[in-house]
Amino acid sequence: MIIGRAQTHRRAAAAALLLAAAGLAGCKGGSHAEEAKVAAPTATRVELTPKQLESVEIITVGPHAFSPERTAVGSIDFNEDRAVQVFPNYQGKILQTFAQLGDEVTRGKPLYTIDSPDLIQAESTLIAAAGVADLNSKALERATHLHENKGIADKDYEQAVSDQMTAQAALEAARSAVRVFGKTDAEINRMVASRRIDPALVVASPVSGRVTARNAQPGLLVQPGTAPAPFVVADTSTMWMIANVAETDIPLFQRGQPVQVKVAAYPDRAFEGTISVIGASVDSATHTAAVRSEIRDPKHELKPGMMAAFVIQTGAPVTATAAPLDAVVRNGDGSMNVWVTTDRRHFERRTVKIGLQRDGFDQIADGLRPGEQVVSKGAVFLSNMLDASQAGDD
Repeated sequence: MIIGRAQTHRRAAAAALLLAAAGLAGCKGGSHAEEAKVAAPTATRVELTPKQLESVEIITVGPHAFSPERTAVGSIDFNEDRAVQVFPNYQGKILQTFAQLGDEVTRGKPLYTIDSPDLIQAESTLIAAAGVADLNSKALERATHLHENKGIADKDYEQAVSDQMTAQAALEAARSAVRVFGKTDAEINRMVASRRIDPALVVASPVSGRVTARNAQPGLLVQPGTAPAPFVVADTSTMWMIANVAETDIPLFQRGQPVQVKVAAYPDRAFEGTISVIGASVDSATHTAAVRSEIRDPKHELKPGMMAAFVIQTGAPVTATAAPLDAVVRNGDGSMNVWVTTDRRHFERRTVKIGLQRDGFDQIADGLRPGEQVVSKGAVFLSNMLDASQAGDD
C-alpha cells in the first residue's frame, strides 16, 4: 500500500509538471503550442510540419485495370518437336564434316559424309548391272539383225529379247538401290559411264535450322539410331519453357492460352508464347504439374537451361480502385494500411484490403474510394513516426 501511494504521488507530480509546461507554452505564443501539437500524434493520426511535408508525396487514387494472373518458374529448352537427330541410314566411318556447332543450315545441306560398305556394295551391283545390260543390248541388236535376215531361229531371237529385258530390269533395280543412299541420277549416270564407284555417302540435313549438337569427327564409326547422333539440327525460332505449377492452379490453365516469359538475361523484355501441353499427372512429392509453352524467339536469344518465369492471364480484366505499391504499408500483424489526407497536412492511417497487383499498383478491395488522397512516397515514414510515438507513450 505504501508503494502504491508513492506511485500515485509521482504520477500526480508529473501531471502537474505537464500542465505547467503547457501553460508556459501558452504564455509564450501560438507557434510553440503548434510544435507541441505536432510532436504528439494521436492513435491513428499525425500532423506534419511544412518541412516534413517536403519528404512525402500525395496522389489521388483512381481506377485501374487488373488482370487475374498466375506466375510460374521454369527453364528454357529446345523445341523437341522441331529438333532432329541426324543419323546416317547405314553404318560407316565419317569421312568429312561440313558444319560446326551453332551454324545455320538449310534443308538438304550436306552435314557429313561416311564411307559406307553398303553403298559400295550397291554401287558395285549397279556397275555390274550396267555392264550386263549393255552386253545384252548389243546381243539383242545383233539378234534383231539376224532375225530380220532369217539368220537365227525365232526362239533364239526371243531369248535375246528376254535376256535384254531382264538385264534392263536389273539395272533399274540397281539404280533405285543406289538412289536410296541419296545419290542423284546425274551422279549415278557418271558412275555408270566411268565404271567407278563413289564410296562417300552424303548425309544431309532433313530440316532447316541451327546445329545444336555435334558429335562428328572424321574416322568415327556411326550407326543408325546409336546415340549420340553425329548432328542435331533444331528450328530455334521457337523454344520451350517448361514450368511446374501448383495443382490448385491447374484448372486455370488451358492449351492455347497466351503467356509472357521473362529471363534474367533480358529483364526488361517479355517473350510471347502460348501453352502447348499441360501435364497429365501431378508430382506426389511437390504437388505440381508440368506446363509446357512454346515461346517465339525469332532472334535466337533464348538458350536452353535459362531460368525463366512466365505470367499468364487467367481471366478477364477488372477495373478497381488502385494505389501505388509504395503507398500500401504492411503492419507487423500482417494487415495493410494507407495514409489518407483531406487537407494535405493531417494524415489518418486507414486499414485496407488489397487484391491483385499490376503495373506497380495494388488493387484496393476495401477501405479506399476513388478520388481520395493518399501518401505515396513517404508512407513508411509516417507509419514509423506513429509507431515510434506510441512506443514512447508506452
